[in-house]
Amino acid sequence: MWGRIRALIIKEFLATLKDKRSRAVIMALPFFQLMVFPYATTLDVTYIRLGVLNKDSGILGRDLAARFTAGQGFKLVETLTHDAEITQLVNTGDVDLVLHIGENFSQHLKQRRSAPVQLIVDGRNSNTALILLDYAGQIIADFNRERAIQPLPSHLVERAWFNPNLLSLWSVLPGFLAIITLVATLSITGFAVAREKEVGTFQQLLVTPLHPLEIVIGKTVPALVIGLAESVLILLVSVYWYGVPLIGNLLLLYLGLFFFLLSSIGIGLMISSLARTQQQALLGAFFFIVPTVILSGFATPIANMPEWIQTLTYLNPMRYFLAISRGIFLKDTPAEFVFAQIWPMALIALTALFLAAWLFRRRLY
Repeated sequence: MWGRIRALIIKEFLATLKDKRSRAVIMALPFFQLMVFPYATTLDVTYIRLGVLNKDSGILGRDLAARFTAGQGFKLVETLTHDAEITQLVNTGDVDLVLHIGENFSQHLKQRRSAPVQLIVDGRNSNTALILLDYAGQIIADFNRERAIQPLPSHLVERAWFNPNLLSLWSVLPGFLAIITLVATLSITGFAVAREKEVGTFQQLLVTPLHPLEIVIGKTVPALVIGLAESVLILLVSVYWYGVPLIGNLLLLYLGLFFFLLSSIGIGLMISSLARTQQQALLGAFFFIVPTVILSGFATPIANMPEWIQTLTYLNPMRYFLAISRGIFLKDTPAEFVFAQIWPMALIALTALFLAAWLFRRRLY
């Protein structure tokens, strides 16, 4: 049996590496994704186009406006003179934030009266709008604190654990370890059987002495090895190119990755066994990858989703590995937490591989 499995593994490696499309999926696509997508998916707002409408003639109004124009990331692109210009600039998207300082602003502050400041942002991009309002709120809070006659009774001291500078890359890159290995392994296994069906070699494989379980093992091992090899590249680029810290146990990370890849490969084999052509396998892989990423907590927290959708995420292996990856990268997650995430992935992997073997068996008879 092991001799037959070994021969099938060698055959799968040769077939995968000789195919141009498979080589592109293994080599070119992950490298492109790793070098481009982390920059494209950053949530940091580093360039803010600012418009200022200052109706106040006093020094305090000019001081507040100067704090915004001198702030890191702010770029003054428009100096407004009347209210109607605000609507035009926001509608056309020429500015990200408009600072509106009302008349008698300085006089009201000197008289200890309320002096509101209006901030106008484009709510069509709600995430960016919230970040801009937070930046602006900090500037205004510092402005108020410096002008308080008496010391404030309490003040806020901010401290972010595990990601002190709140860099989105530190959160994104551990997720890309899951996404890139998922895409690569699912594409390889998704095309594995579909490609052989098109050229007729799958029918020949079915009449050999190979048992369906042996076929599953022979097609699983190459994809597993390739996925683990790609993860080494991803880790090296993440740590030495992007500067993301890896402070946890590397063995625990790879233990979690091993079961995540097994579950992904099992699902890929199921897709390929059901598909008749490579185009159908591609569509099946696409329809699996998109909801898998969305329901994993990569972009939005699972806790913010409706309860019935949160229940669906328990069937998503990426949900568990993403928690392992981010935890080991940034905060040295203990082994107990990792094992608690591994057993659901192991259950998904066993179920998917069993169903794939059953589908192969149906083809035999």
